[in-house]
Order: sequence, then C-alpha cells, then structure tokens
Amino acid sequence: MVNSVAKKLEKEFIEIIDLPKDDISWSSVSLSEVLERDNRLEASTFNIDRAHSIQLLENSKYDLVLLGTKEIGFKDCFYGPRAKRNYLTNIDSTSIGFLGSSEMLDIYPDPVKFVSHDNSMVDSLSLTEGIILISRSGTIGNVTFVGQTLSKFLVSEHAIRLVMNEFPGFVYTYLKTDVAQNLLHAEKFGSVILEIEPDALKNMLIPNAPALIKKKIHDVIMDSYANRDESNRLIDEAAKIMIEELELPPIDDLKKEAFSYSKEINSFSIKLSDLNGRLESNYHLPIIKVLENHLREKADLVKLENKEITENIVLAGVFKRNYVQKGHGYPFLGGKEITQLSPETDKYLSKITHKKRYEKELRVKENWILVTDRGTIGKVVIVPKHMENMAVSQNVLKIVPKIYPGYIYCFLNSDYGQILIKRQSYGSVVNMIDDSSLGDVQIPIIKDREIVKKIDCLVLEANELRYQAYKQEQKAIEIMNREVLGL
Repeated sequence: MVNSVAKKLEKEFIEIIDLPKDDISWSSVSLSEVLERDNRLEASTFNIDRAHSIQLLENSKYDLVLLGTKEIGFKDCFYGPRAKRNYLTNIDSTSIGFLGSSEMLDIYPDPVKFVSHDNSMVDSLSLTEGIILISRSGTIGNVTFVGQTLSKFLVSEHAIRLVMNEFPGFVYTYLKTDVAQNLLHAEKFGSVILEIEPDALKNMLIPNAPALIKKKIHDVIMDSYANRDESNRLIDEAAKIMIEELELPPIDDLKKEAFSYSKEINSFSIKLSDLNGRLESNYHLPIIKVLENHLREKADLVKLENKEITENIVLAGVFKRNYVQKGHGYPFLGGKEITQLSPETDKYLSKITHKKRYEKELRVKENWILVTDRGTIGKVVIVPKHMENMAVSQNVLKIVPKIYPGYIYCFLNSDYGQILIKRQSYGSVVNMIDDSSLGDVQIPIIKDREIVKKIDCLVLEANELRYQAYKQEQKAIEIMNREVLGL
C-alpha cells in the first residue's frame, strides 16, 4: 500500500532538474526505493557501485536468492558479545591469543593480547574450523576463513561469524568479489565509526549456482587453506629445530637468569665502555647479554649487516605520494598489509612520478625479508612470489639476503630474534628502528651448516606453499567471476 502511494506521488510530482556536470558520483533515488530500504537516507545505501552490482547479478545465468534462505542457508550469523577483557600479563601454555578484526587477516596471526582459558568470554568468542569471518566495524567487509591456524585463537566482537550449512568456501569466495563487497558497503551506517550488522549478510543477494560449481569452488578454497596451515606448520617445525639446536631456554628462564642478582627491583649497571653511544635502557637490558652468551655456545654470531650473509638493508626515504587508479600504478603496501596472504590495497603509486624511487627503494623480490620499522616494530615477513615487484612503504625495512633467507627469517621471527630487534628501537613518541640499527642485530649461524640448510629449506618450502595457496584463492575467485557472475 505504501509503495503504491509512493509510486503515484512520483508520477504526479515530477520535477525536471539540471544534472551536475562536475566530475562527481551522483544518482537519483525514488521514494519507493527509500521505503524499500527501510527509510534509510545515507548516500552509501544507494550508491552507484551497489546499483551496478545488482545489475550484474540480475544478468547472471543463475537465479538470485537471499543468503541464509533455503537454497544457500546458514546455521548462524552473529557476532560475539561485548565484555570486559582481562588480559594476562604472564603468558603460559594455557593462555589463549586474542585477535582483533585486523589481526585475523594475517596468514599466521601473532597475538599480542592473551586471556585465560577459563575466562568468561572464551566460549562466546572462540572459533571452529569452517566459519567465515567478516569485519563489521572500522574497515568493513574484510573476509577470512577459519582453518586450523585461526581456530586456536579468540576473535573480537568486531567480526561477524557466518556458519554455513554447506559449501562455506563458495560463500567465502563470493564475499571476496567486488560485487559482494559493493553490496556489503551499501549496508554500513554510523557517523564516526562505520558499522554493519548481521542483517547485511542475511539480506544479501547471491546467485544460486548448481551444487557442482559450489563444490568446485569450495574445494579449491579448502585446498588453499590447507596449504596455509601446512606452511605455518613447516615454519613452526623450522623454529623448533633452531631452538633445540641452539639449546635456548624459555624466555622467562632467560629473564630470571638476567635479573637473578636483583630481588626487589629490576635494576642493573652498565660500564661506560659498553654504552656504544646508546643511553636507552632497552638497549642495555641484561637479558640481551644473557641471550647472546647462550647463542655463542652453539653458533657463530654474525651481524645482520655483514656482507657475507646480507647484500643490503634498504631504508626508503619519506616522500610525497602521487596515487593513481588501480591498474595504472604500482600496488603500494604498508606494514599492515604485508602480513596477509593476499595483500589488499586501494593505493597505487604513479609509475611516472615514482619510477626511480620504486626501482631503488620500494620494490621487493621473492625471499627478501621485510621488518616493520616504526609503530609496531619487528613484524617479520618473508616475501612470497606473488608479492614480488609490489611497492612496500618506507615504514618497512627490506633485507636483501645473500644466503640462508629462510634461516634468517626464522631467527628474526622467533621470540629471541624479537628481543634483539626491539633492543635497537629508539624514539620518544613513536619508537622506530633504521637500517643501521637493524644491521647491528646479531644472527646466530649454527655451527653445523647442514642444520642451517635444513631450517632454511623448511621456511622456503613454507613460502612456496603460501604462493600456491594464493594462486588457489585467485583461481576460486576467477571461477566465481566467470562461471557464476558471468564477468
């Protein structure tokens, strides 16, 4: 009744207006459309991208259904409750890592927050394999899938959980497409922090492809996540071998040994000859000397800047960025994106403006090692093949290894390597490291070089599996676009 009245009013009150001629996005919206969209008036609800996506879906050769209905049903679609988080200061084997909606996208999440296994929010925020996660606030629409790796952690209430009846890999792939992303972003609301609700997924149009195609896409995604989990297992195996060969005790034992002489407060003295021009307390922590003494027993300590193991450590300069549209520039990644299997960026540097800087300071190659140098210091990534030739920001140091890239990555990525990296940090408001200070980090090269080669090969094999996982996900998206969406 209301829609029929609206349509009648539209016919009776037609006003001819001059359309804007400036280079802006605009569209007209009928009163009936506003009523159909629950009286929402936000421009994003009626944006051109959404209209274009619906048009593409309507041209699909398969019938459209709503996600969550009989044809493509789900068991549940929800997000966890808000709760007071009592994070642990002392971490043990029973502690559970707590991830935000950004950290859940990492190929191997490294939580900085932990809760006790008997915490009241464990049940409501825990994960099981096969769940699809969608970020619902801040950066909306980031999608990941829960495999073996992610199932070990808790994820905050800022991620919607989508539990499918069958073929979750098919729905995951659809949500990764531009078509589905446009529909999701049309559902956001809020003034300061944008959000979406589970209803955004419950009301989403999706082509009801035959079961054979759904299974085909689902199986490719399952293989992709199996390769990711296997790559993480190989990296864990490499780290375990390294720690056993170096006979390194747990970090807590190193701390107790370092401060064994100081019972009441953590205090220590430094000789003037040991200052090395640095007055920051973190540079002279006793645990550094204790750790290096342990390393010397089983390995040769070599500075990272040593030309025998490293060709170069690149610190890009600060520059004004000239961005262009996708497809017309170098994909530009920051420290946040480099930890993801398939880095997604909306930033592309002009090839005309930045060609020289790109060639000299920004381009990365396979098996280079990346280390974030400010803000969150010390995130370590070994560059997989599909990230080769991307541009990485000046907030990330690039290590060009001459030998043993997998082994160097393995040590720097370990808890022990992190101690030596963060020792080098300096600054008052924003801590940072640079190429010179990173070059001073001591790398323990195990005296039995066959063990070094074994660890190196395990990490490089893991890196190759990540490349294969990336190709499989891209294959699934390509099948979705070609065979289901008809793009």
